[in-house]
Amino acid sequence: MRFDDTNPAKENAHFEHVIKEDLAMLNIVPDRWTHSSDHFEILLTMCEKLLKEGKAFVDDTDTETMRKEREERQDSRNRSNTPEKNLQLWEEMKKGSERGLACCVRIKIDMKSNNGAMRDPTIYRCKPEEHVRTGLKYKVYPTYDFTCPIVDSIEGVTHALRTTEYHDRDDQYYFICDALELRKPYIWEYARLNMTNTVMSKRKLTWFVDEGHVEGWDDPRLPTVRGVMRRGLTVDGLKQFIVAQGGSRSVVMMEWDKIWAFNKKVIDPVAPRFTALDTTSPLVSVELVDNITDDTSVVSLHPKNAEVGTKSIHKGKQLLLEQLDAAALKEGETVTFVNWGNIKIGKIEKKGTVITKITASLQLDNTDYKKTTKVTWLGDVKSEEGKSIPVVTAEYDHIISKAIIGKDEDWKQFINFDSVHYTKMVGEPAIRNVKKETSFRFNVKDFISLINHTLKKATKDAIATLLELKKKYKESTGSDYKPGAPPVSAPSPAAGGADIAQQIEAQGNLVRDLKATDAKSQATKDAIAKLLELKKKYKEATGSDYKPVLPKGNRTATYPLAVDC
Repeated sequence: MRFDDTNPAKENAHFEHVIKEDLAMLNIVPDRWTHSSDHFEILLTMCEKLLKEGKAFVDDTDTETMRKEREERQDSRNRSNTPEKNLQLWEEMKKGSERGLACCVRIKIDMKSNNGAMRDPTIYRCKPEEHVRTGLKYKVYPTYDFTCPIVDSIEGVTHALRTTEYHDRDDQYYFICDALELRKPYIWEYARLNMTNTVMSKRKLTWFVDEGHVEGWDDPRLPTVRGVMRRGLTVDGLKQFIVAQGGSRSVVMMEWDKIWAFNKKVIDPVAPRFTALDTTSPLVSVELVDNITDDTSVVSLHPKNAEVGTKSIHKGKQLLLEQLDAAALKEGETVTFVNWGNIKIGKIEKKGTVITKITASLQLDNTDYKKTTKVTWLGDVKSEEGKSIPVVTAEYDHIISKAIIGKDEDWKQFINFDSVHYTKMVGEPAIRNVKKETSFRFNVKDFISLINHTLKKATKDAIATLLELKKKYKESTGSDYKPGAPPVSAPSPAAGGADIAQQIEAQGNLVRDLKATDAKSQATKDAIAKLLELKKKYKEATGSDYKPVLPKGNRTATYPLAVDC
C-alpha cells in the first residue's frame, strides 16, 4: 500500500489515518506500507540525470503561456536551454529562491503529439509548503505522473492496474521508464465503477459534508467505504459485487439495488430476527381473557438457522399490535401471533377509525397456520427485563434525485434534501443484546444495521427543545417547520442584529455540544439547520455575514448516528 504524498500542500496525516481505517474495515492487510516520499532522493537523482542528458529542461514560462503553447503545439523558448543552464536553474529551484519558484522541470517528449499528455509534461515543481513527513527539507517535489512509473518499477510492481481515465497517460508512463532505462510494469486498464443517484467526485462529496447536508464522511447515503459499511454492507457482499463486475473496460452506471441484492444473500442466512412496532400511529392493546400470568419462552433468532442463537420473548395477558395490523383483523377471526401461536379475536373497540382495544383468547392447541393472518406483537408486561425499549430507525433515500446527470447539467439542481426519514418504534428487550454495527432484521420489515445503543442526555434535551420550537413555529405559521423554511418575521436592521447574534451564539453552543456528544443525530442536523437560518436572519438585519469565533477541536468532530434502543 503506497501513499502518494508528492504534494505537500494537500497532504494530511489525518487522511492517511482515515485510509488505513477504511482498509481495516475491508479486512485488507497490505504486505507493506510505503510512501512516495520514501524515494524523494532517488527521484531527485532521476530528474538530474534527465537534465544532464538533455532529456529535460527547466522552464520559467508563466502558466497561461505554457497552456497556450501546449494547445498550439509550440515549443517553449526554454526547450533549447543547455544542460548547464538547466542545472543552474535547477539549483535555484532546490533552494526555493525567488528565481527558482518561477520555474518547473519539463521532460522533452513531443510537442506535436496528438496526445496532450506527451507535450513536454511537467515532472518537477517548487512547493514552499512544509511536508507532513519530510518537513522543510525539500523545496521541489515530483509530479504524480513522474513519480508513478519510477516508484512502480523500483518497488517491484509487475502490473499497474489503472482506470481508463488514465489511458492517455499510459504512453507517458512508458516513455519515462524508457528514458531512465527502468523496467516497465504492465499496465492493465479497467473501467471506473460509477453508481447511479449519487456523486463520486471527492470535491462534490466534500461539498455535501461541509454544507451539512449529510452527517459526515460515514453518512449512510454517501458512496464512501465507511458510509456503505455503516449502512450495513458486508465485506463479503462487496467482494461478490465487485467480482461480478469483472474487468470490463466499458463505463457503466450501476444501480444500488444490485449491490444490496448481493449483500442480502450474505446476511439473510445469518441475520437475527427481532420484533419492533411502529409507534407513528397509536399501538393497539390486546387483552387476553385467559387466566395466564406474565411468562417468557425461548425461540430461535433465525427461523431457518438454529446456529444464529436464541432469544427470550415475554408474554402476558396484555399484548401490543401496530395499528395497521390491527385494522386488518376481524372479530371471530383466528390469527397467528408469530413465535407464540393462534389467538382468536373477540371484540374490537374503536374510537372513530382508530382501534383502541382488542379482546382475544388463546387457541394454542390449534396448530393450523396455513391460512391464518400472521402478525408481529410485543408483550406489554410489567417486569423491568420484559419492558419494550424505544428504537429510532432511519430510512435513507438517494442524495441525488436523478439517476444519471448529464455533463452539461448542474448536479446541485438534483440534490434530494429529503433523503432521510426517522421512525420511532418500540422493540423487544432482546434487541439490547445486539452489538453495534450488526445487521439484523425486524420481522416483516427490511434489514437494519444497529448504529448505537443510547442517545446522550444533551441530545434528548435538544430534541425536546426543538420539538417545542417546531410547535411554536406551526402555531405562528399554520404549517410544519422544514429546514430552510423562511423565518416567521424578519427583524429590523436597526434593532435585530445584537439580539440575533446572541441567539446565534447560544445556538452555536448547542450545536457544538451536540457534536461533542452525538454529532450524527437528527437533533444535531436540525440544530445546524436552525443555526444557518439564524445566520441568514443576521445578514438580513445587518447586511453582513455573522463571524463566529469557533473553539478548537469542534470543526471535524464525527460520531456515529445515535439510535435510542
